[in-house]
Amino acid sequence: MFWLVIEFRDIINEVNYSNNKTMADYTKEQLWKLYEKLPSDLKEAIFSADNADHIADICRRNSLPTELNSSLAKIAGDVLMGLLLPGDFQGTIEKELKLEKSLAKKVGQEVNRLIFFPVKDSLNLLNKIEAGAEETTTTKAAPARAVEEPVPAPKKERISKADTYREPIE
Repeated sequence: MFWLVIEFRDIINEVNYSNNKTMADYTKEQLWKLYEKLPSDLKEAIFSADNADHIADICRRNSLPTELNSSLAKIAGDVLMGLLLPGDFQGTIEKELKLEKSLAKKVGQEVNRLIFFPVKDSLNLLNKIEAGAEETTTTKAAPARAVEEPVPAPKKERISKADTYREPIE
């Protein structure tokens, strides 16, 4: 798995990875290089007939015009290719598809549940790689994403008192 991280980081550096770019900003050759280095579950998800059906169902359930199916699929593909962060998905569909915020949130939640969640581990790995590559390609290092670690609760000291309900041991 480590070799995949190194190779994918090199490819991302080569195509000047940026969170503001979409598939349309890359050449076919650059996209195929990225695709070839993706984990197998992401490759399958990109061309999955089930995911295409999920997107069509999501559009139908939310009364979106059928013309938006392909646009929604392209934006979801950007996430699966690592060109768009999953956290930026809702804002992107709101802006690109001109959806109301509440509708974009609902659509985003469904896409997260049906398409992104099954490949969550690979997406997390992919986004860790990209965050590292982005820091090396920019002159100003981007702040690392905050990872909230649970803060241990302060330990309470037990006050030893005589237990009035216990019988004395002789």
